[in-house]
Amino acid sequence: MLEHIIPSKARRKILELFYHHPNENYYLRRIVREVDEEVNAVKRELDILSEEKLLLKERRLNKVFYELNKNYIFYDDFLRIFGKTNLLATHLYKNLSKMGKVKFAVCSSKFIKQTLIKDDEIYFLMVGIIVVPEVAGVITEAEKLFGREINYTVMTEEEFNFRKRNNDPFIWRFLKQPKVMLVGNEEDLLK
Repeated sequence: MLEHIIPSKARRKILELFYHHPNENYYLRRIVREVDEEVNAVKRELDILSEEKLLLKERRLNKVFYELNKNYIFYDDFLRIFGKTNLLATHLYKNLSKMGKVKFAVCSSKFIKQTLIKDDEIYFLMVGIIVVPEVAGVITEAEKLFGREINYTVMTEEEFNFRKRNNDPFIWRFLKQPKVMLVGNEEDLLK
């Protein structure tokens, strides 16, 4: 998908690595192993991304560590873009036809940032005529990589609209926070 917008395969892989693990830092050899690209190509891209201040680098003993610059002007924008390429999103897209008629699939940016949530919050919302066992399978696969339970909810469009109209705090708390639309658009979601 992104190969036409970010033509450098090494840069795309590096960005995905960092944005899929936004709280991690990496040194050169580990990045090379993770993205499976030539060391020179990786080094060149790391230099470009560091010079642009998208990545911060810090020397520790004999290694240089890189991490995302969370103050980078396009940090949240890239987070949303690469939120559509994480394991949950790719499994969702791959199995979308088996999941029924999905009107909206929305992921909280807290999931993408790997931020812990409260017990009464969710990371993921699906609205439509949904085949719940298919969704559960996708969520289970994503939980293995995420390392903990992914709170989610599934509801029909009628229930969703009813709860929005009646100012259900559960729904509105989710809708008011930053999110990534995996299916559908945000304007229609908030109508």
